[in-house]
Amino acid sequence: MQAFQRLGYEVVRQRGSHIRLRHPTDPAKPPLTVPNHQTLKPGLLRRLIRDARIEVDEFQRLLDGKS
Repeated sequence: MQAFQRLGYEVVRQRGSHIRLRHPTDPAKPPLTVPNHQTLKPGLLRRLIRDARIEVDEFQRLLDGKS
């Protein structure tokens, strides 16, 4: 979830273990629902990356803390 926050997404709400993120300045980016679990399955992670309209290598840099 921190990688998406580094992209500018903000937490809008949380229901149970699912966190809803929205990009406040770019309405073209769809809202994301991220489960607050220890690990995510590869398909779900791939879908979140695609929905955020970024590439996998950019996501990896965000995870490493490099913007």
